[in-house]
Formats: sequence, structure tokens, C-alpha cells
Amino acid sequence: MACFLVQILVLLYFTVFLTFCSTTNGKFSEKSPMIISSKRMEKMTRLRFYFHDIPSGKNPTNMRIAGPEKTTADSFGSTFMVDSPLTEEPEPNSKLVGRAQGMYAFASQHDAGLLMVLNFAFLEGTYNGSALSILGRSPVFDNIREMPIVGGSGLFRFARGYSLSKTISSSQKSRNVVVEYNVTVVHF
Repeated sequence: MACFLVQILVLLYFTVFLTFCSTTNGKFSEKSPMIISSKRMEKMTRLRFYFHDIPSGKNPTNMRIAGPEKTTADSFGSTFMVDSPLTEEPEPNSKLVGRAQGMYAFASQHDAGLLMVLNFAFLEGTYNGSALSILGRSPVFDNIREMPIVGGSGLFRFARGYSLSKTISSSQKSRNVVVEYNVTVVHF
């Protein structure tokens, strides 16, 4: 009798499991029940750090990878790969807290509007090994620029939010720029 009950429970379990985990497109996609623990509450985190865009010197942090020939670097279509330091304070020798890795491109024919596709990969403290992903338009000459946070990893899994950025300093000669980022993100 006990063996019979175990077989019925196993059969019932697999019936329920297969109902919730049925494939919709062969092996490509599966539906499964998502159980979120009631102990995992959403948190709001606010971060402030400084992005250093350094196209000059021995170790530039950006590199032009595409764009129209015979034009200036800041013209429509110019695209740059970035691996820039994120620091705790605006000074370049301030404590390194992460790196901005990704790309940006001049995406407007009418003004200096950048398409920003970046990961803020954190290397310090609580957020070491975690990252936030930003994807949006940055109108370079606006005093304050807002861009969406579209995701994250590590402690920022399922992140969403926004960043407010403003240029702290820029050099016409070296073209080095320091940008302050104030990020508000909601995550589990």
C-alpha cells in the first residue's frame, strides 16, 4: 500500500511539473513556475561615482572603432569602445571603484547626442563583481543628462532605474572628460 501511494505521489508530481514546465518551442524555451521568496524584498540603492573618459596619453580609455572617414571624431556615426575608470571622487588618482565598459556613438545628425551602451562593472566593496547596464541617449551639452538603467548582474540582478550625469570637467586640449554619475536603482 505504501509503495502504491509513493507511485501515485510521484505520478502526480510529474503531472504538475510537466504542466508548469511545458516546452513551447522545442528545447529552445520552457515555461516554469517562478517562486520568489517573500524574504527577498526589493531594495533601492543610490550610488555616486565619477567616469573618466581619457582619449589622450599612453593609455587612452576610449578608442574610435567606426565612423565616416575624413571627419572629426565627434561627428554623426563616430563610434567608440570604452574601458574607463570609475572613481570615488573626481580626481583621477581617487580610489577606483569600477570600470565603465562598452561603447558610445554619435547618434544624432542635429546635435551632440550620444547612444550610450555601457556596463558599470564594480570592483570594490559590497558591489565587487556586480554590474549595472545602461542603455540610452546622452545629450552631451545638457547640464544634467538622464539615462535608464536596464539591468544588472550579481547583487544588481533584475535591476532597473536611472542615472543622472553631469560633466564635472573637460579639457579642450586633451579632450579628457570627467562625468559625475548619480545612479538610483531598484533590485532584489
